[in-house]
Amino acid sequence: MEALILSCSTGGGHNAAAAAVKGELEKRGHHVTMMDPYELVSHKLAEEIGALYVRMVQRMPRMFGVVYSLGSVVRRVPGKSPVYYANIRVAKKLRVYLKQHPADVILMPHLYPAELITYLKKQGDKLPLSVFIATDYTCIPFTEETDCDYYVVPGEKQLEEFRKRGIPAEKLLPFGIPVAMACDTQLTKQEARGKLGLSEDLVYILLTGGSIGAGNIEEKIRNLLRYLKKSGKQGKIIAVCGSNDRLYDKLQAAYGEELILLHRTKQMALYMRACDLFLSKPGGLSSTEAAVLHVPYIQIAPIPGCETKNMHFFAKNGMSIAVKHPALQLKRAVNKLLREEDAQRQKISQLLIPQDARSALCDWLEEKVQGKNGRQQ
Repeated sequence: MEALILSCSTGGGHNAAAAAVKGELEKRGHHVTMMDPYELVSHKLAEEIGALYVRMVQRMPRMFGVVYSLGSVVRRVPGKSPVYYANIRVAKKLRVYLKQHPADVILMPHLYPAELITYLKKQGDKLPLSVFIATDYTCIPFTEETDCDYYVVPGEKQLEEFRKRGIPAEKLLPFGIPVAMACDTQLTKQEARGKLGLSEDLVYILLTGGSIGAGNIEEKIRNLLRYLKKSGKQGKIIAVCGSNDRLYDKLQAAYGEELILLHRTKQMALYMRACDLFLSKPGGLSSTEAAVLHVPYIQIAPIPGCETKNMHFFAKNGMSIAVKHPALQLKRAVNKLLREEDAQRQKISQLLIPQDARSALCDWLEEKVQGKNGRQQ
């Protein structure tokens, strides 16, 4: 099978889902190309699109929420959205690329590439199998104006929303959100700690969100350290700063050995398995990873829009505690989950988050492409 995965760097979740599917297909012997379609115009354009998203989220999160809400309004108006028309130039570049690099399937864990494919379809282009992969627990604005062959959705509970938005039921595949193979680990918490060189006896609280932001992360660290001290618990906070070097240096100078500080890490699943509690903004991928790994989870500082929807879904279904006002609610939420850790892990393990989305999707792709071509690629 020759697979093309099109994704964009507007937040890490889209590319993480893309990498998860890529890894699974390659493990099965298929050839996969993963690319940002805006690179076909220029590397600068691809970088600017990602940077614009990060700047808006970091500096004007409320404005991002307004834009998201406006998208929900605009999609009710007849005709195509500005997103669709803005992508026409890139779609023409993609047309040339597809002629030069034929594929059996195009996978898109991002709305923008789905808009490109929709434009080409409407122009009469003959295209390979096209599959959109939703990476949030909601149908984001403008999904309904796309015309992909199939749509992978987070689970059974999202089917009705996607149908109401106009996606035909026969196109919906409730496989779940694909996560990395590392999340398949069967290690116990203590075994994961052994691999990471962590103590068996300390309480570990894992905090992420440094690259794009999880609100005032320094304030949350102060509150958590204060909680550990007052409660008498012997523990450490593991703070993942991602590519935010400035935050890393600032935290290192302020807290030293009180924290375990990480830049980007390929062992995120192992740290999640090893920790007693996970705090993060409610991205679709990080939330799914927490559920798959059965980690007690506190969701903080959602980006208004899709992450607000993620937070609502997880909290409503008992898979997390949503903390909207950390100064007032964080210590209480931490205390509750640490006190009820085993019960919470058991509860999460019984809920309806697909555990094997990556494998289910790739099984389906192999069957679909084999049936279409009459042979295994």
